[in-house]
Amino acid sequence: MPIGPRSQIGPLVTKRISHWIDGKPWTAPDSRTARVTDPATGQVTGEVELASAVQVGEAVEVADRAFTTWRSSSLSTRSRVLFSFRELLNERKEELAAIITAEHGKVLSDALGEVGRGLEVVEFACGIPHLMKGGFSSSVSTGVDAYSLRQPLGVIGIISPFNFPAMVPMWFFPLAIATGNTVVFKPSEKDPSAAVWLAELWAEAGLPPGVFNVVHGDKEAVDALLEHPRVKAVSFVGSTPVAQYVYEKGTSHGKRVQALGGAKNHMVVLPDADLDLAADAAVNAGFGSAGERCMAISAVVAVGDIADQLVDKVRTRMAGLRTGDGRRGCDMGPLITQAHRDKVASYLDAGVEAGAQLVVDGRSVEADADGDGFWLGPSLFDHVQTGMSIYTDEIFGPVLSVLRVPTYEAALQVVNDNPYGNGTAVFTNDGGAARRYQQEVEVGMVGINVPIPVPMAYYSFGGWKASLFGDTHAHGTEGVHFFTRGKVVTARWLDPSHGGVDLGFPRNA
Repeated sequence: MPIGPRSQIGPLVTKRISHWIDGKPWTAPDSRTARVTDPATGQVTGEVELASAVQVGEAVEVADRAFTTWRSSSLSTRSRVLFSFRELLNERKEELAAIITAEHGKVLSDALGEVGRGLEVVEFACGIPHLMKGGFSSSVSTGVDAYSLRQPLGVIGIISPFNFPAMVPMWFFPLAIATGNTVVFKPSEKDPSAAVWLAELWAEAGLPPGVFNVVHGDKEAVDALLEHPRVKAVSFVGSTPVAQYVYEKGTSHGKRVQALGGAKNHMVVLPDADLDLAADAAVNAGFGSAGERCMAISAVVAVGDIADQLVDKVRTRMAGLRTGDGRRGCDMGPLITQAHRDKVASYLDAGVEAGAQLVVDGRSVEADADGDGFWLGPSLFDHVQTGMSIYTDEIFGPVLSVLRVPTYEAALQVVNDNPYGNGTAVFTNDGGAARRYQQEVEVGMVGINVPIPVPMAYYSFGGWKASLFGDTHAHGTEGVHFFTRGKVVTARWLDPSHGGVDLGFPRNA
Protein backbone atom coordinates (compact mmCIF):
# COMPACT_ATOMS: atom_id res chain seq x y z
CA MET A 1 0.00 0.00 0.00
CA PRO A 2 1.16 3.59 -0.53
CA ILE A 3 2.93 5.41 2.25
CA GLY A 4 0.70 7.80 4.14
CA PRO A 5 1.44 10.90 6.24
CA ARG A 6 2.82 10.91 9.79
CA SER A 7 2.08 13.45 12.46
CA GLN A 8 5.26 12.95 14.49
CA ILE A 9 8.65 11.35 14.44
CA GLY A 10 8.78 7.78 15.65
CA PRO A 11 9.62 4.24 14.57
CA LEU A 12 8.89 3.63 10.90
CA VAL A 13 8.10 0.45 9.07
CA THR A 14 9.92 0.69 5.75
CA LYS A 15 7.54 -0.21 2.92
CA ARG A 16 8.47 -1.92 -0.32
CA ILE A 17 6.84 -0.20 -3.27
CA SER A 18 6.29 -2.59 -6.15
CA HIS A 19 5.16 -2.23 -9.74
CA TRP A 20 1.55 -2.49 -10.93
CA ILE A 21 1.11 -4.70 -13.99
CA ASP A 22 -1.97 -6.39 -15.45
CA GLY A 23 -4.28 -4.98 -12.79
CA LYS A 24 -2.37 -6.10 -9.70
CA PRO A 25 0.83 -5.49 -7.72
CA TRP A 26 3.82 -7.07 -9.41
CA THR A 27 7.19 -7.63 -7.84
CA ALA A 28 10.56 -9.03 -8.83
CA PRO A 29 12.26 -10.47 -5.72
CA ASP A 30 15.81 -9.86 -6.95
CA SER A 31 15.32 -6.40 -8.46
CA ARG A 32 17.39 -3.36 -7.58
CA THR A 33 15.80 -0.87 -5.21
CA ALA A 34 16.10 2.81 -4.30
CA ARG A 35 15.31 4.56 -1.05
CA VAL A 36 12.25 6.75 -0.63
CA THR A 37 12.54 9.46 2.02
CA ASP A 38 10.29 11.89 3.83
CA PRO A 39 11.88 15.24 2.86
CA ALA A 40 10.53 16.99 5.97
CA THR A 41 12.27 14.58 8.39
CA GLY A 42 15.06 13.01 6.35
CA GLN A 43 13.88 9.55 7.37
CA VAL A 44 13.76 6.64 4.94
CA THR A 45 10.13 5.57 4.64
CA GLY A 46 10.32 2.94 1.91
CA GLU A 47 12.21 1.28 -0.87
CA VAL A 48 11.01 1.20 -4.44
CA GLU A 49 11.80 -1.54 -6.92
CA LEU A 50 13.70 -0.49 -10.04
CA ALA A 51 12.65 -2.33 -13.17
CA SER A 52 15.15 -3.87 -15.54
CA ALA A 53 14.71 -3.71 -19.30
CA VAL A 54 13.31 -7.24 -19.22
CA GLN A 55 10.70 -6.28 -16.63
CA VAL A 56 9.70 -3.18 -18.60
CA GLY A 57 9.30 -5.44 -21.63
CA GLU A 58 6.92 -7.67 -19.70
CA ALA A 59 4.78 -4.67 -18.78
CA VAL A 60 4.74 -3.51 -22.41
CA GLU A 61 3.64 -6.96 -23.60
CA VAL A 62 0.78 -6.94 -21.08
CA ALA A 63 -0.29 -3.49 -22.26
CA ASP A 64 -0.06 -4.55 -25.90
CA ARG A 65 -2.34 -7.54 -25.31
CA ALA A 66 -4.82 -5.33 -23.45
CA PHE A 67 -4.82 -2.85 -26.34
CA THR A 68 -6.48 -5.30 -28.74
CA THR A 69 -9.59 -5.32 -26.55
CA TRP A 70 -9.56 -1.79 -25.12
CA ARG A 71 -9.25 -0.13 -28.52
CA SER A 72 -12.49 -1.83 -29.57
CA SER A 73 -14.43 -0.74 -26.49
CA SER A 74 -17.17 1.78 -27.18
CA LEU A 75 -16.75 5.45 -26.42
CA SER A 76 -19.61 5.11 -23.97
CA THR A 77 -17.77 2.36 -22.09
CA ARG A 78 -14.60 4.41 -21.88
CA SER A 79 -16.38 7.55 -20.72
CA ARG A 80 -18.22 5.57 -18.01
CA VAL A 81 -14.91 4.28 -16.64
CA LEU A 82 -13.48 7.79 -16.72
CA PHE A 83 -16.51 9.19 -14.91
CA SER A 84 -16.12 6.52 -12.24
CA PHE A 85 -12.41 7.32 -11.88
CA ARG A 86 -13.25 11.01 -11.62
CA GLU A 87 -15.78 10.43 -8.85
CA LEU A 88 -13.42 8.21 -6.84
CA LEU A 89 -10.55 10.65 -7.23
CA ASN A 90 -12.67 13.58 -6.15
CA GLU A 91 -13.93 11.70 -3.09
CA ARG A 92 -10.44 10.64 -2.00
CA LYS A 93 -8.28 13.54 -3.14
CA GLU A 94 -7.19 14.37 0.42
CA GLU A 95 -5.73 10.87 0.70
CA LEU A 96 -3.68 11.33 -2.46
CA ALA A 97 -2.56 14.80 -1.34
CA ALA A 98 -1.28 13.33 1.94
CA ILE A 99 0.76 10.74 0.03
CA ILE A 100 2.28 13.49 -2.14
CA THR A 101 3.23 15.58 0.89
CA ALA A 102 4.80 12.59 2.64
CA GLU A 103 7.12 11.81 -0.28
CA HIS A 104 7.59 15.10 -2.12
CA GLY A 105 7.39 17.51 0.82
CA LYS A 106 5.09 20.19 -0.63
CA VAL A 107 2.52 21.52 1.82
CA LEU A 108 -0.86 19.79 1.93
CA SER A 109 -2.77 22.71 0.39
CA ASP A 110 -0.37 22.74 -2.57
CA ALA A 111 -0.63 18.96 -2.96
CA LEU A 112 -4.41 19.22 -2.94
CA GLY A 113 -4.21 21.94 -5.59
CA GLU A 114 -2.04 19.65 -7.72
CA VAL A 115 -4.64 16.89 -7.54
CA GLY A 116 -7.35 19.39 -8.44
CA ARG A 117 -5.56 20.52 -11.59
CA GLY A 118 -5.02 16.91 -12.64
CA LEU A 119 -8.69 16.21 -11.98
CA GLU A 120 -9.58 18.89 -14.54
CA VAL A 121 -7.90 16.84 -17.29
CA VAL A 122 -9.82 13.75 -16.18
CA GLU A 123 -13.04 15.77 -16.47
CA PHE A 124 -12.03 16.97 -19.93
CA ALA A 125 -11.33 13.37 -21.00
CA CYS A 126 -14.80 12.34 -19.82
CA GLY A 127 -16.07 14.14 -22.94
CA ILE A 128 -14.19 11.78 -25.22
CA PRO A 129 -17.24 10.91 -27.39
CA HIS A 130 -17.34 14.55 -28.51
CA LEU A 131 -13.56 14.91 -28.74
CA MET A 132 -13.25 11.89 -31.07
CA LYS A 133 -15.84 13.05 -33.58
CA GLY A 134 -14.66 13.18 -37.16
CA GLY A 135 -15.97 14.99 -40.21
CA PHE A 136 -18.37 13.80 -42.93
CA SER A 137 -18.93 14.99 -46.48
CA SER A 138 -21.85 13.56 -48.44
CA SER A 139 -21.67 13.03 -52.20
CA VAL A 140 -18.12 14.15 -52.82
CA SER A 141 -18.66 12.36 -56.11
CA THR A 142 -21.72 10.63 -57.52
CA GLY A 143 -22.79 8.12 -54.89
CA VAL A 144 -19.55 8.61 -52.97
CA ASP A 145 -19.18 9.88 -49.38
CA ALA A 146 -15.99 10.80 -47.49
CA TYR A 147 -15.41 10.93 -43.76
CA SER A 148 -12.58 11.15 -41.27
CA LEU A 149 -11.94 9.36 -38.00
CA ARG A 150 -9.27 9.19 -35.34
CA GLN A 151 -7.87 5.92 -34.00
CA PRO A 152 -5.59 5.05 -31.06
CA LEU A 153 -1.89 4.37 -31.47
CA GLY A 154 -1.25 1.43 -29.14
CA VAL A 155 0.97 1.31 -26.05
CA ILE A 156 1.87 4.75 -24.65
CA GLY A 157 4.90 5.32 -22.43
CA ILE A 158 4.58 8.10 -19.84
CA ILE A 159 7.65 9.33 -17.94
CA SER A 160 6.98 11.96 -15.30
CA PRO A 161 9.14 14.05 -12.92
CA PHE A 162 9.23 14.22 -9.13
CA ASN A 163 7.77 17.70 -8.71
CA PHE A 164 4.18 16.80 -9.64
CA PRO A 165 3.71 13.06 -9.00
CA ALA A 166 -0.05 13.26 -9.67
CA MET A 167 -0.76 16.28 -11.87
CA VAL A 168 1.82 15.78 -14.60
CA PRO A 169 0.94 12.15 -15.35
CA MET A 170 -2.71 13.19 -15.32
CA TRP A 171 -1.90 15.60 -18.13
CA PHE A 172 -1.39 12.49 -20.25
CA PHE A 173 -2.94 9.21 -19.15
CA PRO A 174 -6.64 10.27 -18.98
CA LEU A 175 -6.60 11.22 -22.66
CA ALA A 176 -4.36 8.30 -23.65
CA ILE A 177 -6.81 5.86 -22.07
CA ALA A 178 -9.93 7.69 -23.23
CA THR A 179 -8.78 7.59 -26.85
CA GLY A 180 -8.34 3.81 -26.68
CA ASN A 181 -4.65 3.40 -25.91
CA THR A 182 -3.00 1.48 -23.09
CA VAL A 183 -0.33 2.93 -20.78
CA VAL A 184 2.96 1.98 -19.19
CA PHE A 185 3.74 4.73 -16.69
CA LYS A 186 7.17 5.28 -15.14
CA PRO A 187 6.95 7.77 -12.28
CA SER A 188 9.90 9.36 -10.53
CA GLU A 189 11.62 6.93 -8.19
CA LYS A 190 11.87 9.77 -5.64
CA ASP A 191 8.11 9.84 -4.90
CA PRO A 192 6.55 6.74 -6.49
CA SER A 193 3.63 5.89 -4.20
CA ALA A 194 1.13 8.25 -5.85
CA ALA A 195 1.44 6.27 -9.09
CA VAL A 196 0.51 2.98 -7.42
CA TRP A 197 -2.38 4.67 -5.61
CA LEU A 198 -3.70 5.95 -8.95
CA ALA A 199 -3.38 2.47 -10.47
CA GLU A 200 -5.43 1.01 -7.62
CA LEU A 201 -8.06 3.69 -8.21
CA TRP A 202 -8.27 2.83 -11.92
CA ALA A 203 -8.89 -0.80 -11.02
CA GLU A 204 -11.62 0.23 -8.60
CA ALA A 205 -13.18 2.38 -11.33
CA GLY A 206 -13.51 -0.66 -13.59
CA LEU A 207 -10.60 -0.20 -15.98
CA PRO A 208 -9.70 -3.61 -17.45
CA PRO A 209 -6.39 -5.16 -16.33
CA GLY A 210 -3.41 -4.23 -18.46
CA VAL A 211 -4.74 -0.89 -19.68
CA PHE A 212 -2.86 1.11 -17.02
CA ASN A 213 0.47 -0.23 -15.76
CA VAL A 214 3.15 1.25 -13.49
CA VAL A 215 6.85 0.35 -13.66
CA HIS A 216 9.26 2.07 -11.32
CA GLY A 217 12.83 2.62 -12.38
CA ASP A 218 15.71 4.81 -13.40
CA LYS A 219 17.52 5.36 -16.70
CA GLU A 220 17.43 1.67 -17.56
CA ALA A 221 13.63 1.69 -17.44
CA VAL A 222 13.45 4.94 -19.41
CA ASP A 223 15.69 3.58 -22.16
CA ALA A 224 13.69 0.36 -22.29
CA LEU A 225 10.48 2.31 -22.93
CA LEU A 226 12.16 4.46 -25.57
CA GLU A 227 13.58 1.44 -27.39
CA HIS A 228 10.74 -1.09 -27.17
CA PRO A 229 9.14 -1.57 -30.60
CA ARG A 230 5.65 -2.04 -29.13
CA VAL A 231 5.67 1.40 -27.49
CA LYS A 232 4.19 3.72 -30.09
CA ALA A 233 4.43 7.10 -28.35
CA VAL A 234 6.08 8.63 -25.30
CA SER A 235 5.05 11.62 -23.17
CA PHE A 236 7.78 13.10 -20.98
CA VAL A 237 8.29 16.03 -18.62
CA GLY A 238 11.67 16.88 -17.10
CA SER A 239 14.79 18.98 -17.47
CA THR A 240 15.77 20.22 -20.91
CA PRO A 241 18.87 18.02 -21.36
CA VAL A 242 16.87 14.90 -20.49
CA ALA A 243 13.90 16.03 -22.59
CA GLN A 244 16.19 16.41 -25.60
CA TYR A 245 17.66 12.97 -24.93
CA VAL A 246 14.21 11.39 -24.66
CA TYR A 247 13.03 13.09 -27.83
CA GLU A 248 16.05 12.13 -29.91
CA LYS A 249 16.22 8.56 -28.65
CA GLY A 250 12.49 7.98 -28.91
CA THR A 251 12.12 9.40 -32.41
CA SER A 252 15.19 7.48 -33.58
CA HIS A 253 13.27 4.34 -32.60
CA GLY A 254 10.25 5.40 -34.64
CA LYS A 255 8.10 6.78 -31.83
CA ARG A 256 5.91 9.83 -31.59
CA VAL A 257 7.36 11.91 -28.72
CA GLN A 258 6.25 14.99 -26.78
CA ALA A 259 9.03 15.98 -24.39
CA LEU A 260 8.40 19.02 -22.21
CA GLY A 261 11.66 20.46 -20.89
CA GLY A 262 12.92 23.09 -18.51
CA ALA A 263 12.09 26.73 -18.01
CA LYS A 264 13.28 30.15 -16.91
CA ASN A 265 10.00 31.94 -16.40
CA HIS A 266 10.04 35.75 -16.31
CA MET A 267 7.61 38.13 -14.69
CA VAL A 268 7.83 41.56 -16.30
CA VAL A 269 6.59 44.39 -14.06
CA LEU A 270 5.86 47.62 -15.92
CA PRO A 271 6.00 51.02 -14.18
CA ASP A 272 2.20 51.41 -14.06
CA ALA A 273 1.60 48.03 -12.40
CA ASP A 274 -0.03 47.55 -9.02
CA LEU A 275 3.17 46.80 -7.07
CA ASP A 276 1.36 45.16 -4.17
CA LEU A 277 -0.31 42.75 -6.55
CA ALA A 278 3.01 42.16 -8.33
CA ALA A 279 4.86 41.52 -5.07
CA ASP A 280 2.22 39.04 -3.92
CA ALA A 281 2.45 37.27 -7.25
CA ALA A 282 6.25 37.12 -7.23
CA VAL A 283 6.28 35.50 -3.79
CA ASN A 284 3.46 33.08 -4.58
CA ALA A 285 4.88 32.01 -7.92
CA GLY A 286 8.52 32.03 -6.83
CA PHE A 287 8.30 30.05 -3.60
CA GLY A 288 5.24 27.83 -3.91
CA SER A 289 6.26 24.16 -3.76
CA ALA A 290 9.74 25.40 -2.74
CA GLY A 291 10.27 26.66 -6.29
CA GLU A 292 10.15 23.10 -7.66
CA ARG A 293 7.69 23.95 -10.41
CA CYS A 294 8.28 24.11 -14.14
CA MET A 295 5.99 27.15 -14.08
CA ALA A 296 7.66 28.87 -11.11
CA ILE A 297 8.62 32.51 -11.56
CA SER A 298 12.38 32.63 -11.04
CA ALA A 299 13.18 35.99 -12.70
CA VAL A 300 11.39 39.27 -12.02
CA VAL A 301 12.16 41.97 -14.60
CA ALA A 302 11.51 45.39 -13.08
CA VAL A 303 11.07 48.13 -15.68
CA GLY A 304 12.01 51.73 -14.94
CA ASP A 305 12.42 53.18 -11.47
CA ILE A 306 10.12 50.77 -9.58
CA ALA A 307 12.76 48.19 -8.64
CA ASP A 308 13.66 49.51 -5.17
CA GLN A 309 10.04 49.69 -4.11
CA LEU A 310 9.20 46.28 -5.62
CA VAL A 311 12.17 44.55 -3.98
CA ASP A 312 11.23 46.02 -0.62
CA LYS A 313 7.65 44.78 -0.94
CA VAL A 314 8.81 41.29 -1.92
CA ARG A 315 11.29 41.15 0.96
CA THR A 316 8.58 42.22 3.45
CA ARG A 317 6.28 39.45 2.28
CA MET A 318 9.04 36.86 2.40
CA ALA A 319 9.65 37.69 6.06
CA GLY A 320 6.17 36.42 6.88
CA LEU A 321 6.57 33.03 5.22
CA ARG A 322 6.70 29.99 7.47
CA THR A 323 8.90 27.13 6.24
CA GLY A 324 8.43 23.67 7.66
CA ASP A 325 6.68 20.31 7.57
CA GLY A 326 3.86 20.51 5.04
CA ARG A 327 1.53 18.69 7.41
CA ARG A 328 1.72 21.54 9.94
CA GLY A 329 0.06 24.32 7.98
CA CYS A 330 3.33 25.91 6.85
CA ASP A 331 3.66 28.05 3.72
CA MET A 332 6.61 26.24 2.16
CA GLY A 333 8.03 22.76 2.61
CA PRO A 334 11.46 21.17 2.07
CA LEU A 335 13.23 20.30 -1.15
CA ILE A 336 12.93 16.76 -2.46
CA THR A 337 16.39 15.39 -1.47
CA GLN A 338 19.48 16.48 0.41
CA ALA A 339 21.51 16.45 -2.81
CA HIS A 340 19.03 18.74 -4.55
CA ARG A 341 18.91 21.06 -1.53
CA ASP A 342 22.70 21.37 -1.55
CA LYS A 343 22.79 22.02 -5.29
CA VAL A 344 20.23 24.82 -5.01
CA ALA A 345 22.05 26.31 -2.00
CA SER A 346 25.30 26.40 -4.00
CA TYR A 347 23.73 28.97 -6.32
CA LEU A 348 23.55 31.44 -3.44
CA ASP A 349 27.34 31.47 -3.22
CA ALA A 350 27.60 31.61 -7.01
CA GLY A 351 25.30 34.62 -7.20
CA VAL A 352 27.24 36.58 -4.58
CA GLU A 353 30.54 35.76 -6.27
CA ALA A 354 29.12 36.99 -9.59
CA GLY A 355 28.18 40.35 -8.07
CA ALA A 356 24.47 40.03 -7.38
CA GLN A 357 23.08 41.37 -4.12
CA LEU A 358 21.75 38.63 -1.83
CA VAL A 359 18.82 40.38 -0.16
CA VAL A 360 17.43 37.33 1.67
CA ASP A 361 19.56 34.25 2.43
CA GLY A 362 17.39 31.15 2.87
CA ARG A 363 20.21 29.06 4.32
CA SER A 364 19.54 30.53 7.76
CA VAL A 365 15.90 29.40 7.87
CA GLU A 366 14.53 27.81 11.03
CA ALA A 367 12.12 25.14 9.88
CA ASP A 368 9.03 24.12 11.82
CA ALA A 369 9.72 20.40 11.67
CA ASP A 370 11.18 17.41 13.46
CA GLY A 371 14.23 15.50 12.29
CA ASP A 372 16.75 16.51 9.67
CA GLY A 373 14.74 17.65 6.67
CA PHE A 374 16.09 19.09 3.45
CA TRP A 375 15.58 22.75 4.26
CA LEU A 376 16.34 25.89 2.31
CA GLY A 377 14.24 28.97 2.95
CA PRO A 378 13.08 31.51 0.36
CA SER A 379 16.01 33.48 -1.07
CA LEU A 380 16.07 36.76 -3.00
CA PHE A 381 18.70 38.30 -5.28
CA ASP A 382 18.71 41.86 -6.64
CA HIS A 383 20.83 43.47 -9.39
CA VAL A 384 21.05 40.20 -11.30
CA GLN A 385 22.63 40.24 -14.77
CA THR A 386 21.79 37.89 -17.63
CA GLY A 387 25.28 36.38 -17.72
CA MET A 388 25.15 35.09 -14.13
CA SER A 389 24.52 31.39 -13.47
CA ILE A 390 21.66 32.25 -11.13
CA TYR A 391 19.93 33.63 -14.21
CA THR A 392 21.07 31.27 -16.97
CA ASP A 393 20.45 28.01 -15.07
CA GLU A 394 17.11 26.52 -14.12
CA ILE A 395 17.76 26.38 -10.37
CA PHE A 396 14.48 24.60 -9.54
CA GLY A 397 14.40 25.86 -5.97
CA PRO A 398 13.24 28.81 -3.84
CA VAL A 399 15.58 31.40 -5.37
CA LEU A 400 14.07 34.55 -6.90
CA SER A 401 16.17 36.93 -9.00
CA VAL A 402 15.37 40.57 -9.79
CA LEU A 403 16.72 42.11 -12.99
CA ARG A 404 16.51 45.87 -13.59
CA VAL A 405 15.92 47.25 -17.08
CA PRO A 406 15.10 50.79 -18.27
CA THR A 407 12.33 50.15 -20.84
CA TYR A 408 9.65 47.77 -22.06
CA GLU A 409 11.77 47.01 -25.11
CA ALA A 410 14.73 46.02 -22.92
CA ALA A 411 12.49 43.74 -20.83
CA LEU A 412 11.09 42.07 -23.94
CA GLN A 413 14.61 41.47 -25.24
CA VAL A 414 15.65 39.82 -21.97
CA VAL A 415 12.75 37.37 -22.22
CA ASN A 416 13.10 36.67 -25.93
CA ASP A 417 16.88 36.22 -25.76
CA ASN A 418 16.51 33.46 -23.17
CA PRO A 419 16.82 29.96 -24.64
CA TYR A 420 13.74 28.79 -22.73
CA GLY A 421 10.21 29.72 -23.75
CA ASN A 422 7.90 28.03 -21.27
CA GLY A 423 5.82 30.59 -19.37
CA THR A 424 5.88 34.33 -18.71
CA ALA A 425 3.76 36.99 -17.02
CA VAL A 426 3.37 40.72 -17.41
CA PHE A 427 1.98 42.98 -14.69
CA THR A 428 0.48 46.23 -15.91
CA ASN A 429 -2.70 48.29 -15.88
CA ASP A 430 -2.17 49.29 -19.52
CA GLY A 431 -4.26 47.09 -21.80
CA GLY A 432 -2.35 48.18 -24.88
CA ALA A 433 0.98 47.26 -23.34
CA ALA A 434 -0.36 43.89 -22.23
CA ARG A 435 -1.71 43.13 -25.70
CA ARG A 436 1.58 44.15 -27.28
CA TYR A 437 3.50 41.89 -24.89
CA GLN A 438 1.33 38.86 -25.55
CA GLN A 439 1.90 39.34 -29.29
CA GLU A 440 5.64 40.00 -29.19
CA VAL A 441 6.92 37.65 -26.50
CA GLU A 442 8.37 34.34 -27.74
CA VAL A 443 6.92 32.08 -25.07
CA GLY A 444 4.26 29.37 -25.17
CA MET A 445 2.13 30.43 -22.18
CA VAL A 446 1.47 34.03 -21.18
CA GLY A 447 -0.17 35.47 -18.07
CA ILE A 448 -1.50 39.03 -17.83
CA ASN A 449 -1.57 39.98 -14.15
CA VAL A 450 -1.57 36.18 -13.59
CA PRO A 451 1.77 34.84 -12.32
CA ILE A 452 1.38 31.13 -13.17
CA PRO A 453 -0.40 30.93 -16.54
CA VAL A 454 -1.12 27.18 -16.55
CA PRO A 455 -3.91 26.67 -19.12
CA MET A 456 -7.18 24.99 -18.28
CA ALA A 457 -7.52 21.37 -19.38
CA TYR A 458 -9.46 22.23 -22.55
CA TYR A 459 -6.51 24.33 -23.75
CA SER A 460 -3.05 22.85 -24.18
CA PHE A 461 0.04 23.15 -21.98
CA GLY A 462 3.53 23.63 -23.40
CA GLY A 463 6.32 26.03 -24.16
CA TRP A 464 8.50 27.08 -27.06
CA LYS A 465 12.20 26.86 -27.86
CA ALA A 466 14.22 24.70 -25.45
CA SER A 467 11.15 24.12 -23.27
CA LEU A 468 9.57 21.68 -25.73
CA PHE A 469 10.90 18.95 -28.01
CA GLY A 470 8.27 17.82 -30.48
CA ASP A 471 5.43 19.87 -31.91
CA THR A 472 2.52 18.82 -29.69
CA HIS A 473 1.56 20.28 -26.32
CA ALA A 474 -0.08 18.44 -23.43
CA HIS A 475 -3.85 17.92 -22.92
CA GLY A 476 -6.55 19.92 -24.70
CA THR A 477 -7.19 19.18 -28.35
CA GLU A 478 -3.46 18.81 -29.03
CA GLY A 479 -3.37 16.03 -26.47
CA VAL A 480 -6.22 14.21 -28.20
CA HIS A 481 -4.39 14.47 -31.50
CA PHE A 482 -1.10 13.28 -30.01
CA PHE A 483 -2.64 10.03 -28.78
CA THR A 484 -4.51 9.32 -32.03
CA ARG A 485 -3.87 9.26 -35.74
CA GLY A 486 -6.23 10.34 -38.47
CA LYS A 487 -7.76 8.25 -41.19
CA VAL A 488 -9.94 9.33 -44.13
CA VAL A 489 -12.43 6.93 -45.70
CA THR A 490 -13.96 7.33 -49.16
CA ALA A 491 -16.96 5.03 -49.60
CA ARG A 492 -19.47 4.02 -52.28
CA TRP A 493 -22.46 1.78 -51.45
CA LEU A 494 -24.36 0.58 -54.51
CA ASP A 495 -27.47 -0.77 -52.77
CA PRO A 496 -29.29 0.27 -49.59
CA SER A 497 -29.44 -2.33 -46.85
CA HIS A 498 -32.42 -3.18 -44.66
CA GLY A 499 -31.78 -4.02 -41.02
CA GLY A 500 -35.14 -5.58 -40.19
CA VAL A 501 -37.86 -4.52 -37.77
CA ASP A 502 -36.91 -3.52 -34.21
CA LEU A 503 -39.29 -1.36 -32.19
CA GLY A 504 -36.95 -1.14 -29.19
CA PHE A 505 -35.55 2.21 -28.13
CA PRO A 506 -32.05 2.76 -29.59
CA ARG A 507 -29.31 2.52 -26.95
CA ASN A 508 -25.54 2.65 -26.68
CA ALA A 509 -23.70 -0.61 -26.03
